Amino acid sequence: MYRISVEDNGPGIVRRKIPEVFGRLLYGSRFHAVRQSRGQQGIGISGVVMYAQLTTAKPAIIISKVEHEDVAHEITLFLDVKRNRPEVVKEEVLIWKGEDGSPKKHGTRVTVDVKGRYIKGKQSVYEYLKGTAIVNPHARITFTDPEGNKMVFERMATTMPRPTVEIKPHPHGIELGTFLSMLKETRARHLYTFLATEFSSVSTMKAKEVCAKAGMDPMLKPGMLSRNDAAKIMKAFAEVRLRPPDTNCLSPIGEELIRKGLKHVLGGKAEYYTTPITRPPKVYSGNPFQVEVGIVYGGDLPKDRPVEILRFANKVPLLYQAGACAITKAISSVDWRRYGLDQRGGEGIPYGPAIILVHVASTKIPYTSEAKEAIAPVPEIVDEIVLALQKAGRMLKTHLSKKKKRGKVREKFELVQEILPEIAGKSAKILNRPVPNLVPVITKIMNVVWIKSSISCDGGVCKLTINTVNYTGGEKELNLYTRIPREVIGSARFAPEPDEKHSDGRIGWRLRVKSGEMHRVEVEMYGVESDEISSVEVYFDGINPVHVIGAEPLPGDWGIESLRVKKVRLEGGAHGE
Repeated sequence: MYRISVEDNGPGIVRRKIPEVFGRLLYGSRFHAVRQSRGQQGIGISGVVMYAQLTTAKPAIIISKVEHEDVAHEITLFLDVKRNRPEVVKEEVLIWKGEDGSPKKHGTRVTVDVKGRYIKGKQSVYEYLKGTAIVNPHARITFTDPEGNKMVFERMATTMPRPTVEIKPHPHGIELGTFLSMLKETRARHLYTFLATEFSSVSTMKAKEVCAKAGMDPMLKPGMLSRNDAAKIMKAFAEVRLRPPDTNCLSPIGEELIRKGLKHVLGGKAEYYTTPITRPPKVYSGNPFQVEVGIVYGGDLPKDRPVEILRFANKVPLLYQAGACAITKAISSVDWRRYGLDQRGGEGIPYGPAIILVHVASTKIPYTSEAKEAIAPVPEIVDEIVLALQKAGRMLKTHLSKKKKRGKVREKFELVQEILPEIAGKSAKILNRPVPNLVPVITKIMNVVWIKSSISCDGGVCKLTINTVNYTGGEKELNLYTRIPREVIGSARFAPEPDEKHSDGRIGWRLRVKSGEMHRVEVEMYGVESDEISSVEVYFDGINPVHVIGAEPLPGDWGIESLRVKKVRLEGGAHGE
């Protein structure tokens, strides 16, 4: 048996609503709301309460406080399954204090005892919370496992995401039962005004057109319509051309968080990040939705295993039922052989050193079941995911093509660097002349920019030297980047001074190198031992990577801070029984 406690610092729940929210199934708050939200449809937490009392016969304990009240309310309750009503067995008012002993201003805490099995690995509570933390960086999440290990996913952003705007239901996405309820609840006096004011994308002119198509008098009172009349109106909706719903009700993850999520899952150095793809918002059955995709390739990822897939719906990780999910089906339907990954028969999950992240945001995610474990393969959604994957795949293909070309150029350059000096030296000796300047010759043969870095250490002082030689026919501009230990960033001496300098050790220069010339960058670091800085990675951007040898293109996660997870071993051991 496990005791599970979940606490937040949200707005809290007013006293009269607590029993209904936790002790009544289908007590929903957003059945008519059209905006991206996790909502409260009355299935999740009340289902947990019911499962807890069925498996352990113990009640749920809820503490909640709203900001304007002085005390919190603690309610102990069961869910009466026969009547679908809460049964309150105990109630108290108290001063609710946090871990630091100070009174809590607002929030909710629910505790239940359940029988179950605690699992680890990819489908664990830890992985679910990690995925949640990655795409919700404004949240600080603390998790204590049954063995007493406390893990804190630190807050990575100080600003809240843009709040979604609730819009009115779109006629193409409305269900008949909901439509009948709206007819009874509306204050509109006429049918056409009801249609024009209670739905999005319906003007007065369109409302009258719908009434005409349905053969209904637009001046009818909405409450007078029968079920058959409502069905006629809904059929007419499908025959009238309407604008798609507004999309400011959606909240996508965003490019930076997609990169951050991929970086954290990867753990090590990446070879390439595709630019995250955000598709234009589309509509299925009148419900707005938007697809985002990101791919990371190479690095330390295994080459002989299926690619790792990260699935998200409305910023919530999906860990189960992968085979039934629209995301998995879309990935399997793409011919990844065209983009550089192995795939048997051109279908199925591809193999290769890659991670694919897909996020679907919608006002109404079409889950395969109430458990919300997978997205149903709605054709419109699958098609949008495929288009986003194909665009990201084309970026990956371009990268791999450039990588192959750079490899050939590097081989040629190394050969020229080895042979030309030998030829020049022997020719000069035979002709009894000085060795000629080889830069013009190499420039004509290679047409590359050569970046060479070296480190020398002596007596606690380490010197980093980066030489950039322009073996092309014209002047070249590029940006040069590297990273030194953050402990010495303040005391290090630079020549020239970097154009960028960050507290985490990242530095960068904007270079302009004329044809046949060399630009030198030097960094002196004090109090550093040679084993602490045996090698330094050098990156570049602002120039076609095919023409650069000796450094790597700037990675897509440069400057993005990784998710911070702090682990603490608590005294007292396990929380499970």
